[in-house]
Amino acid sequence: MGVRGRATLAVIFIAVFLFSRWLYGGWGHHWDYCLKDSIKDDESVDLTASNASSQDSPPPLKVCPGQKFQMAYLLMHLQAAPVSTNDVLLKPYLASWDELIKFMDTLGPMVGIISQEIESKTSIIRELAKREEEKRKQHGQDSASHGIYVSVRSMIVSEMEQGLVNFGQFTESGCRTLLRLHRALLWVQLFLHNLADEKKETMARSPSELCREAYRLTLAQHHSWWVKKAAELAFVAIPDRQFFYKMMCVRTQAEAAGLLNRAVKAIQNVYNRTQVALKEHDMLALP
Repeated sequence: MGVRGRATLAVIFIAVFLFSRWLYGGWGHHWDYCLKDSIKDDESVDLTASNASSQDSPPPLKVCPGQKFQMAYLLMHLQAAPVSTNDVLLKPYLASWDELIKFMDTLGPMVGIISQEIESKTSIIRELAKREEEKRKQHGQDSASHGIYVSVRSMIVSEMEQGLVNFGQFTESGCRTLLRLHRALLWVQLFLHNLADEKKETMARSPSELCREAYRLTLAQHHSWWVKKAAELAFVAIPDRQFFYKMMCVRTQAEAAGLLNRAVKAIQNVYNRTQVALKEHDMLALP
């Protein structure tokens, strides 16, 4: 293998290693930096107003033959997640991530590394819920509707009461894990919002550029310089717009915008409810 080949392998190895720490925040407290024009942790966001015209007559949902990712399933889970006036059910929330992971897996092997890390986070919460359910059964409590890991708020309150959330050091709690997923969800939401934008100047930009911009305004705030560079490397290989049209079984930007804006609006509802719950308990900066 020549020098160039060894250098390429080295870059790939470094990128894989850095992505393995993507959502863990392992370096986050070693680098303190500010990012101008970014979305701050304590802000709720509204990404639907600028594209409201595309939502006036939303197209009917349908399963897209031959595609791994299904927008119809993503919307179904997202719309099932909000409950009461201010809470989010964890089961459909995690099911929404299952679909978003499929979405990311289609964008290439480097982005697939990101989706693997996100999947590991959903697995942590599911495993915690499984253990808690087994414990309830052992005590003769067979109703899962009142368990700890039913909703975002029930998880936050119960884990705090049990002392499972540590504000000074890393713990593998459901709350900390949720915060990492929450940050990633804002990145995905902004990327989909950018893809839906029908303005001429936005259409002139590639999905790769739009994804990098979404990342810079969201997740990059929590990552070191090295992780940010690895992310940019991954986003270079994101396919063109036609790929996304095929994924959603649409032919035009207008049709794509109709579907994407529905997803953005549904994600926003889930995101803002989660944001409020985390902020109320000062969990937006959990280590």
